[in-house]
Amino acid sequence: MRAFVRSAFHRVSCRAWLVLVCVAGMAACPSYASAADYPSRPVRWLVGFAAGGAVDVVARLMSRELSQRLGQEIVVENRTGSGGNLAAAAMVSAPADGYTLLFVASNNAISASLYKKLPYDFIRDTTPVAGIMRLPNLMVVPTALPVKSVKEFIDYCKANPGKVSYASSGNGSSIHMSAELFKALTGTDMVHVPYRGTALAYPDLITNKVQVLFDNLPAALEQMRAGTMRGLGVTSPQRWPGLPDIPAISESVPGFDVVAFYGISAPKGTPPEIVDVLNRAVAATLKDPKLVAKLADLGGVPLSMTSVEFGNLVAEETDKWRKVVEFTGVSID
Repeated sequence: MRAFVRSAFHRVSCRAWLVLVCVAGMAACPSYASAADYPSRPVRWLVGFAAGGAVDVVARLMSRELSQRLGQEIVVENRTGSGGNLAAAAMVSAPADGYTLLFVASNNAISASLYKKLPYDFIRDTTPVAGIMRLPNLMVVPTALPVKSVKEFIDYCKANPGKVSYASSGNGSSIHMSAELFKALTGTDMVHVPYRGTALAYPDLITNKVQVLFDNLPAALEQMRAGTMRGLGVTSPQRWPGLPDIPAISESVPGFDVVAFYGISAPKGTPPEIVDVLNRAVAATLKDPKLVAKLADLGGVPLSMTSVEFGNLVAEETDKWRKVVEFTGVSID
């Protein structure tokens, strides 16, 4: 009888142990359990700049395409402020379940060295998902400004030291740092006027309250084609495909080279299965001829990458911009 009781107790104990192990395993990996049916609800895509700017235009174009492929709405949420850092901070602190993503751009690589007190480390605290596109910035000035070339603009600045203002979409954007690099390489004196997005800057540009903007191509091209702005040069080291008539700034300013990138990241710890779902959806979207044509109209070229490749790109760009920040001497506490 005692042997029977001991045997029964042993069987119950083993079963209890197995149940505990299974429960513990499920608790430790809740995201993996739901990865198979991801996404099962709408996904937030945080954008660090205001609606109407280049980043927002591309985000909304991609969100429509990705929503159709994933079968759930990708909701663009503009979280502006601090050069895109508020959006990044919100993403970093979100659950690592694939339902909060960040639209990544050059500002995220720049901020790592430009800002001295960020509450996160972008590379350490994020999971790279996919690249979207590359594009240069376009240097535009009001048609009322009496300059028609990069050289004439440099001469104008030197003849009017401290009287020329440049707009940006906020501290730490590629738009801001393009102007700072231009200042450092040309020895010109310009005053920085930051906005919460370049869409908000254009009314002041059109009326010549600020005199120059190094904007991402989509919005700058639209203004140039509308005749409200004059394009002086692209920030890529050579002339950009599709804009052969616009000189590269480097033709007048040797060593000038700024090419922005767009992509997607998620919070650190996002399950690989979910990252793979998103990466494959982006890759398929970037193979669509209609989407590629739309990106070309915006001045961009597709940037299809694995998540590892995109992570490597972010690391390379972070190192590149650290050197530019050191060269220009710009910093923000």
